[in-house]
Amino acid sequence: MTHRKVTKAIFPVAGLGTRFLPATKSIPKEIMTLVDRPLIQYAIDEARAAGIKEFIFVTSRGKGALEDYFDNSPVLEQELRRKGKDALLEILKDTNMESGAIAYMRQHKALGLGHAVWCARRLIANEPFAVILPDDVIAAEKPCLQQMVEAYNETGGCMVAAMEVPTEKASAYGVLDVKQDMGAMVSVKGMVEKPAVEDAPSNLAVIGRYILTPNVLRSLNKMKSGAGGEIQLTDAIASEIEQGRDVFGYRFRGQRFDCGSKAGFLQATVAFGMAREELRDEFSSYLHDIVAQQKAAE
Repeated sequence: MTHRKVTKAIFPVAGLGTRFLPATKSIPKEIMTLVDRPLIQYAIDEARAAGIKEFIFVTSRGKGALEDYFDNSPVLEQELRRKGKDALLEILKDTNMESGAIAYMRQHKALGLGHAVWCARRLIANEPFAVILPDDVIAAEKPCLQQMVEAYNETGGCMVAAMEVPTEKASAYGVLDVKQDMGAMVSVKGMVEKPAVEDAPSNLAVIGRYILTPNVLRSLNKMKSGAGGEIQLTDAIASEIEQGRDVFGYRFRGQRFDCGSKAGFLQATVAFGMAREELRDEFSSYLHDIVAQQKAAE
């Protein structure tokens, strides 16, 4: 069976980034950098690799720098060209978006992820679509969303990226109730948002990559509040199961970093820094010296 291609992606980027204050007083969290690329660039590159052609950002007041990041910078480009810095010009190409490929929607009230996705409903219409949370940065040989799109082409339905987490941390995630475990893929019979540890149906947690059908948007139209008084995307996906439609969890191949937390952001900085050939030796030597000094101090 041939399933309609996924060519649109929603990027919910309206959050205030309070965990990174004071930096996020004036800088959108999504353009904070891992090494030399902002978080949002990693998300965009992953979407492009998966075949996404239309990029929908759900933003809020104070995100102008995020919008400017994807615009052309003629003065900068002219200066680089004049100085013969062709390698840097090539790097800039990935930051430019074609006219019409990117759209911005405002979320005027912080009512949750489900509400953010709902804000983009008119640009999705009746097509399957992806949702990417830039806070979740995934280091993978084949980008996570590309893995999911390839699996979706076989299965259809809704699909969420999933990974095993320690049982005691399940309450921080949406958690899957598994109907059938097929290895990389699981079929899902239920989803619980941030359950108490004793109520978690499994340790398989949903992380920030989704492929969804337009039926999910129709469920979000009901605007039902869920966990934390917010409109939960998890609840809308769970309603698909209740109506007898397929929902799958996909165990992606790769390492996920929670860059919405300071510790996760620092871990990602180290991992991505060490992955860069031109930085590895110097950075590795520095980290080795730091560890040695700590051991000596103990």
